[in-house]
Amino acid sequence: MSNLFNEKLKKINMKLNKDLILKLATSAVEAKNNSYSPYSKFRVGAALLCNNGEIIPGCNIENLSYSLTTCAERTAIFSAINSGKKIFSAIAITSDDKNFITPCGACLQVISEFAPKIKIILVRPDGKIKLTSLLKLFPSPPDLKFLAKK
Repeated sequence: MSNLFNEKLKKINMKLNKDLILKLATSAVEAKNNSYSPYSKFRVGAALLCNNGEIIPGCNIENLSYSLTTCAERTAIFSAINSGKKIFSAIAITSDDKNFITPCGACLQVISEFAPKIKIILVRPDGKIKLTSLLKLFPSPPDLKFLAKK
C-alpha cells in the first residue's frame, strides 16, 4: 500500500505546473476574504490541493479565547478530511502582510501527519510566489513510529 501511495503522490506532484500554482494562489487569496479575524485583523487564506484535483479553501477563524482560533491551513485540511479526502499534494498560503508567511507550529504538525511530502506555496499580496516544502520548514517532525503498539 505504501508504494501505491508514493506512486499516486509522484503523479500528483508532476501536475504542479505554473497554471495550477496560480490557481492555488488565487484560491488562497479568495479564501482570505472569508477570514474571521476581528481581534488580530490578520487575515490568512489557504488553498489545499487534493489527490483528485479538487481545491479546498480555508481561512483563519479567530475566537476571543485565542487558543480556540483555527488557522487557515488547518481549516482547509480539516474540511478536506471531513469530505473524505486524505491525500494532499500542495497548499498555498497568503495573508495581507507584505512578507511571505509560513505555517505556525501547530499547522506544521498537522500538515506533517497528513501530507509529509506536500509542496508549500507562499503567496504575497503583490503576487510574488515562493515554493518550499514541509521538510524545509519542519525538518524534524515527530516520528509516528513511537506511537506504535508494542
